[in-house]
Amino acid sequence: MLSAWRFKSWLVTIFMLVLTVSYAQATESVQSQRLKSSARILVVLTNHSAYPSRSDHTGLWLTELTHFYDVAQAAGYQMDFVSPQGGKVPLDERSLKSFYLDQSARAHLADPKFMQRLNTTRPPTAIDASNYQAIYYTGGHGTMWDFPDNKALKNISEKIYRQGGVVSAVCHGVGGLLPLQDENGKPLIAGKTITGFANIEETLSGIKSQVPFSLQDGLIERGAKYQRAFLPFTSYVVSDDRIITGQNPQSSKEIAEAVIQRLSTLNK
Repeated sequence: MLSAWRFKSWLVTIFMLVLTVSYAQATESVQSQRLKSSARILVVLTNHSAYPSRSDHTGLWLTELTHFYDVAQAAGYQMDFVSPQGGKVPLDERSLKSFYLDQSARAHLADPKFMQRLNTTRPPTAIDASNYQAIYYTGGHGTMWDFPDNKALKNISEKIYRQGGVVSAVCHGVGGLLPLQDENGKPLIAGKTITGFANIEETLSGIKSQVPFSLQDGLIERGAKYQRAFLPFTSYVVSDDRIITGQNPQSSKEIAEAVIQRLSTLNK
């Protein structure tokens, strides 16, 4: 009788232990899902479309948005679109050529709701930085004109970073990091390892004579430790704590994965 009682007691103990572990795991899963559903990333897009002397138009390089968007959405993050002026975002004509478009980009182009979001982006004045865990500057040559001098975007980025968030950018969108400052008024990227569209890539793309400044030179001038891939137009992403940058359009998926990975460590 005593042995039978001990055996039953042992079974009850094991059963209760399993229930406790299962409940803890379920609670953790629910909390994780709630966190993801409330976590937001602010995506910055250009309003600028004109080159100084070219007949074609610049603007957002489409896959630098869609690749990031797909990865972040799959990870459970919500995204809001903002642009320097608000409203319509032009698409870089070259980025719409079949050579650069993948299946996902084509699907987004054919999605009326997604395209409506690109036509009705928020202005910086409508953004509360405290609602975001990260900011991501998309690229396209248009960003060289309207990202670096926008004080409202500068303030939003600095607030997100100072509240412990991630600041990220790809390709020419890295120009949005040039004006950012730390609490002491020094360039935020000073002493940080950073990448961005390289001078050699600007030359090879045939746009060097059109851009208002060299992004690579501008980063170095502000004290950044600039790095680039050995081969032009290959994916290259640099993470320096909470500042994450990608070199070119080919880096847009990899930078998305890096941002999500960094956010996962901050949200624990």
